[in-house]
Amino acid sequence: MSDRTRLQVGSGPETIRALKAALVDGLLPDTYVSAGSLVHMEAVSGGLATAADEDSPLPVSASMVNPAGLAGLLAEHAYVFRLKTRKSDSGNPEMFEDEVTPPRDILSSVLAGKTWPGVPPLRGIIGAPVLRRDGTLLQQPGYDPATGLYLASKVALPPVPDEPTPAQVADARTFLLDRFLRDFPWASLADRANYVALLATPILRHFTRSLTPFALIDATMPSSGKTILTAGPGMLYGQRVMTWAYSDEELRKSITAVLAEQVGVVIWDNLAEGTVIDSAVLAQLVTSGVWSDRQLGASRNVATVNDRLWMATGNNLQVGGDMASRTVRVRLDPDMPRPELRDQRGFGIPHLDQWITDPAHQLTVLWHLLVLVLDWTRQAAPRVTGLSMRQFTPWAQALGGFLHHHGIDGFLTNAADIRDIDEDETRWRAFLTRWHDRHGGRALTAAELRQDGEPMHLGSDTHDPWDGQFITTHNGRLPNPLQLGRLLTGQAGRWRGEHVIRTGRNDRGDRSVFWVEQHHG
Repeated sequence: MSDRTRLQVGSGPETIRALKAALVDGLLPDTYVSAGSLVHMEAVSGGLATAADEDSPLPVSASMVNPAGLAGLLAEHAYVFRLKTRKSDSGNPEMFEDEVTPPRDILSSVLAGKTWPGVPPLRGIIGAPVLRRDGTLLQQPGYDPATGLYLASKVALPPVPDEPTPAQVADARTFLLDRFLRDFPWASLADRANYVALLATPILRHFTRSLTPFALIDATMPSSGKTILTAGPGMLYGQRVMTWAYSDEELRKSITAVLAEQVGVVIWDNLAEGTVIDSAVLAQLVTSGVWSDRQLGASRNVATVNDRLWMATGNNLQVGGDMASRTVRVRLDPDMPRPELRDQRGFGIPHLDQWITDPAHQLTVLWHLLVLVLDWTRQAAPRVTGLSMRQFTPWAQALGGFLHHHGIDGFLTNAADIRDIDEDETRWRAFLTRWHDRHGGRALTAAELRQDGEPMHLGSDTHDPWDGQFITTHNGRLPNPLQLGRLLTGQAGRWRGEHVIRTGRNDRGDRSVFWVEQHHG
């Protein structure tokens, strides 16, 4: 009892006041406030070494303090007692201390409030050092009052010097590019540069104060190394590997659930070959700094800071809808039938899939990456002002500056490749091109256009004048006139390559008409 705080309680109201005051005064160690609720940080027992394609959680958990949890914490860290009277051996009344656990309703009342003055705020848990907004490196494990972040390192990292020497910088660049990343079959220099940017993104996110685009890592063949690439940031910052949800409702549920976990990287691994990533939910996620959704199993909404790196892997993946402008692509092309049979004796790091799961090796990667980051910030963190990427322009300019500083070329120069795998863009381009070829700039109603798209039956043969290019609904069927009119209205004014849909009213003014304009650049 000598190492526990003494806390005297009495009646119900007295106990509520005493407990509330003690909690505000720091009665419980490793306790913080998050979104108005007390949370307690504790180490997670039973952590196991994981493979590159498995969950790799952080070694701590921040759990919301509920009545049962508070009772346990009080028993561990405090001596809660009330004074009682009893008869002594001589028959005279005497006072004694009776250790108690406050009733559940009392504990619930204590936790019901949303204001906790003096309790440090917890704004996030990170698995590796990050740059603070002032450019200094948060690398001391535990709680950082300046940022409200809690560093729960997955590997014990030696201090990284604030000003790395030129030799340390050269060694770090050599290790990263000429050993760790040397033997991946990059489709282009852009793919390697984009990957290095993604690897450094969790370190720089608080410093750049920017949204982070979706990361797509795909390949032409299985066994090309996609999972190893996601394991790079995943093992360093904590990863959760999930199965892709093919409906927006299930996707939303999985996003809400994973945001309650302590991981820095979320990976949808091994999507079916040729999957089209076209989700309004995912597009909303990567362009929102805060994710809001109904709490699973409850009727209330929860809001969570979106501070994760979101990634997907698969073979020959496509994007659709608004995802093309929200995606950074990393592509591998081994250009051989059995990439898993490559002779690894000459590799910079043989059997990298096993090597990266060793915490000591993860430390090596992280230390060298941090050296490169601090060398960049020592030079005032120059940015590339000419880069733009919609909502992600601050991210692109900062990471572009980091890569340029270290002579890593090609960043985002494969943006045109993203448009080429944009399934939505491809379908509409083909449709508008064929429409203009058939009708030029003539205005048509949706019903007239739909009738023109009807296949013609010539005896036993069927002839499609549109050669399969007529736009379809999401289930692959030709739309009816009403559906087609809505589709065309939704695309009016949006350029698809050299073509754009225009809309107006017919001569009588009672119907909408549509036509295609072509611009020769």
